Amino acid sequence: MTLSGQTYRCSAGETFDGVALDVYGDESYACELLNANPALCRLPVFMGGEILQLPVVEVAEEDDDDADEYMPATPPWKE
Repeated sequence: MTLSGQTYRCSAGETFDGVALDVYGDESYACELLNANPALCRLPVFMGGEILQLPVVEVAEEDDDDADEYMPATPPWKE
């Protein structure tokens, strides 16, 4: 894992998944945040002021063309 060198100061009430959503745009990156901050991994909710090290992650870009590929032209109940 590579750390970005950037940090994030948590506010009271924030969680790892909330920070992942704010920073990376997806809650599923909470695991990477937990792995990068093992000393804080037992905290379910931050008290405020904790400093998280932000890892470098590959954020997948959404491709709208692929979404249309799986969407049926008509709902199943109209077929």
